[in-house]
Amino acid sequence: MDLDNPVLRLCQDGMRAEAQGRPADARALFEQAWASSVDDYDACVAAHYLARQQDDPREVLRWNTEALGRADRVGDERVTAFYPSLYVGVGLAREQLGEPEQARRAFEQAREHVAALPADGYGEALRTAIEDGLRRVAGR
Repeated sequence: MDLDNPVLRLCQDGMRAEAQGRPADARALFEQAWASSVDDYDACVAAHYLARQQDDPREVLRWNTEALGRADRVGDERVTAFYPSLYVGVGLAREQLGEPEQARRAFEQAREHVAALPADGYGEALRTAIEDGLRRVAGR
């Protein structure tokens, strides 16, 4: 993470607050990151983290959709590994909203991007989330 970038630094601070069990502080830091965004890359990252802090699946969907749109506008390798997580977020929100067909499509789109995931615990967690999501929506 480029810690010379103030938006990324705010997001890292937000993740630290999240890990310390301070969700209100995390959300405030992610909102500050969003407000400080100067380009589509910054906005993509901030929206991605804001989506994680939402209680309402409609807001989770809104923020992940915003992040996807921003990632598409960035269009380079900096956002390649974000796509699986963003699509999983969309899929989970669609699933919670009772939209299994849209959820299935989102999980399938996430699956199309798994090659970009690292071969570590994070990558495995996302691969599992994709396959679990596809199984759940197939059973409806």
